[in-house]
Amino acid sequence: MALQCGIVGLPNVGKSTLFNALTSGKALAANYPFATKDPNVGVITVPDERLDRLAELVRPQRVVPTTVEIVDIAGLIKGASKGEGLGNQFLANIREVDAIVHVVRCFEDDNIVHVDGSVNPVRDKEVIDLELGLKDLETVEKRLDRVSRAAKAGNKEELRNQEILNAVKAHLESGQPVRSLLAHMDDDARRLITKELSLLTAKPVLYACNVDEASVLTGNAHTEALRAAVANEDAHVLIICAGIEAQIAEMDSPEEQAEFLEMMGLKEPGRNTLIRHCYALLDLITYFTAGEKEVRAWTVRRGAKAPEAAGVIHSDFEKGFIRAEVIKYEDFIRYGSEAKVKEAGKMAVEGKEYVVQDGDIMHFRFNV
Repeated sequence: MALQCGIVGLPNVGKSTLFNALTSGKALAANYPFATKDPNVGVITVPDERLDRLAELVRPQRVVPTTVEIVDIAGLIKGASKGEGLGNQFLANIREVDAIVHVVRCFEDDNIVHVDGSVNPVRDKEVIDLELGLKDLETVEKRLDRVSRAAKAGNKEELRNQEILNAVKAHLESGQPVRSLLAHMDDDARRLITKELSLLTAKPVLYACNVDEASVLTGNAHTEALRAAVANEDAHVLIICAGIEAQIAEMDSPEEQAEFLEMMGLKEPGRNTLIRHCYALLDLITYFTAGEKEVRAWTVRRGAKAPEAAGVIHSDFEKGFIRAEVIKYEDFIRYGSEAKVKEAGKMAVEGKEYVVQDGDIMHFRFNV
C-alpha cells in the first residue's frame, strides 16, 4: 500500500530543506515565502534491519524494501482557508495525503526570515491549526445543510449523520482538531469524517521540530513549549535538524554517514525515526515474502487478516485466498532457512481469520 506523508508548515521553516534531505530531491529551498508553489513528491525506502538480515540468509536475486511517498506542500499563511497566498492549492494538496508532517521552526537565525517576524512555534502551529479548522468547518457546514434537509424527511441514516456532524462542528468551534474526537466515535462516524469528508484536522500529525545542531539531542525552550501545547492532542513530536539531515544526504558511503552520526551523538539519521513515527501514526506494520528470486517488505494496516495482506501483493491473491504459510521472523533467523524451519515444525498454516503480525514471513496459496 502506498503511504503518503505531506510536509507542511509556514514559509521558511525548513520544509524544503528537510524534503531534500529525506528524498535527495531537488525542491527549491529559498529564503522567501512560497519558494515551493507546486507539491514536490519524492519516494524514500523504509529502512528495516530485518529485511537486510533476511537477504543475507536467503541471498535472493533482488531485495525490495517498502516505500513512503513524501510530498513537499507549499507554505501556508493566515487567511489560507479564504484563499490567501497559495491557500486553496495548499488545502487541496493536503487533503490527498495519509498523514501530515508539520514542520515547526524551533531555531533562531537572524539570516533566515520568519514570515511573522519572530520565532514562536506555538503561534506558528496555531496559525495552521486555525486555517485547517476553518476549512473543515466550512466543509462540515455544507454537508450538514444537505443532511439536515434529508433528516427532516425522516431518513434514519441522515439523522445519524446529522448527529455526527453536529458533534464535529461543536468540536471544531471549540478550537480542537477532529483527530482528538475520533477515538470517541464508532466506525461509521470515523468513515464519514475521514473517508467521505476527508477532513484536514482528522489526519494524523507528526510535529517535526526543526532545531539547530546544538539542540538536536536535547531540544530547547522552543521544543518544550511546543510539546506542552500539543500534550492533549493525539499527535507525535519529533526533534530533527534539517541541516544535519542535509549533510547526511550528501555523504556517499554508509561508513562516512556512521562516522558523522557518531560525531553528532546520534544513533541513526532522523529520517529513520521520522518514517517510524509515520508508520505508528497510521498504525501500519510490515510483513515479508522471501524466496530465491526476491526478498521483499510489504506494508499492511495493523489488525489486517491474511487475505487482506495477500491483496497488497495482488487482488487475485485476496480473491482466491486458500491459506497462508507463516514463519515468524525470529524462527527464520534462528534456523537460517525455510527448509530448516519446516523441519523444526515452526511453519504455521493459517486460514482467512489469521491476523498478520509485524515481521511475519508469509507465502500465500490461492486459486482463481
